[in-house]
Amino acid sequence: MTSPSSSVHEARHALGRRLREIRQEAGLTGRELARRAGWHESKTSRLEHGRTPPSVADIRAWTDICDVADRTAGLIATARGIEGQYVEWRRMEQAGLTHAQESVRPLFERTRRFRTYQSWVIPGLLQTDSYTRAVLSTVSALRDVPDDIDAAVAVRMDRQRVLRSGDHRFAVLIEEWVLRTVIGDADVMAGQLRHLVTAAALPSVSLGVVPLGRPRGVGWPVESFTIYDDAQVNVELVSAHLTVTQPGEIGAYARAFTELAGIAVHGAAARSLIGTALDVLG
Repeated sequence: MTSPSSSVHEARHALGRRLREIRQEAGLTGRELARRAGWHESKTSRLEHGRTPPSVADIRAWTDICDVADRTAGLIATARGIEGQYVEWRRMEQAGLTHAQESVRPLFERTRRFRTYQSWVIPGLLQTDSYTRAVLSTVSALRDVPDDIDAAVAVRMDRQRVLRSGDHRFAVLIEEWVLRTVIGDADVMAGQLRHLVTAAALPSVSLGVVPLGRPRGVGWPVESFTIYDDAQVNVELVSAHLTVTQPGEIGAYARAFTELAGIAVHGAAARSLIGTALDVLG
């Protein structure tokens, strides 16, 4: 698996190469373009090597100087798309947790095949009200975001309708230690584990648990992620939310999911691990 943000870096470098090609096609040196734009020539180099993301003003100046105004809109759209791939949680949640929960509704509605791997918490679509409240309360406290937890919980609970509607299919993989990690308190966690058994019995859901102590020749633990059809992958990093759209990178996550599924247990064996986690709670 490549670095989680590699697709963003690659996209920035690709945009920089396009800017350099436009400059070269116009017969300009980096120094001359910088002089006409009114900035230091080092900025030209940073833009062309993807070290500095270009602003809308930078792109407009670049295409005006190189006399390719017809390419301006496409380059701006590309730049905005790249910046949308890697979004810090603080920025995503600055308008509140409810807004962040609502923002993914269209993606969930149009996706037919979900593949989710969670190494941190129970996946949102399989959470109880109390468990979700405990998770979002922690998020609110850690990231200092607006406290709109009641509304955010309601949105997430409403989203779970996709489990029982349409032709959506959900393949879910969870590390066993997620079952053993107490979120909220023992009562909240016990209710969540019992709900997980019920949710796993839905016709649309396939649940796998990667057991503790299982040899990891393949299926090394990675960051939590969800693959939406074969169109995109959303990755949960400690500091940010990453959207992967490059086909090659989507394929890498799909292979990782297949490897993890190969060492997970399903059906009665998965339910047994959930039961053991409940027994540990007492």
